[in-house]
Amino acid sequence: MPALKNIDILVFRFAGIMILASLLLAYVHSTYWLWLTAFVGANMLQASFTGFCPLARILARFHVPSGPAFTRTVRPR
Repeated sequence: MPALKNIDILVFRFAGIMILASLLLAYVHSTYWLWLTAFVGANMLQASFTGFCPLARILARFHVPSGPAFTRTVRPR
């Protein structure tokens, strides 16, 4: 299986890690960690409307190649 190293995949992986980590921290430490979950969710929502993602911009500056999201599941019509 080839390594999927493009901006889309890395953004989704990072968001998933942040959400799961904040849920775990909310469970074991403090419910205030749910604010991180809300922030990540809000950022994903605004990025779906505006196309602006801070992490994607950072990765682009490090010359990570861009790629279409969900290329394996989207079928052209």
